[in-house]
Amino acid sequence: MEVKIGVQHSPRELVIESTETAQDVERAVAGALDAGAGGLLTLVDDKGRRVIVPAAKIAYVEIAETESRRVGFVAS
Repeated sequence: MEVKIGVQHSPRELVIESTETAQDVERAVAGALDAGAGGLLTLVDDKGRRVIVPAAKIAYVEIAETESRRVGFVAS
């Protein structure tokens, strides 16, 4: 699962490859936003690294299935 997090006042977004489901990520985001100004969004990527973002600074969250890269050749 690929998760992109836009952070306010930051020109770059955070991109995380996670093994969590889309529903789990959505619940984590909703829980962090519901917690108010002191809420934290905590996600773990596929390598075990923990990413923590203050909920008050989240601009957007995009959740997408990870696409497998296609390898192929075209005969002309």
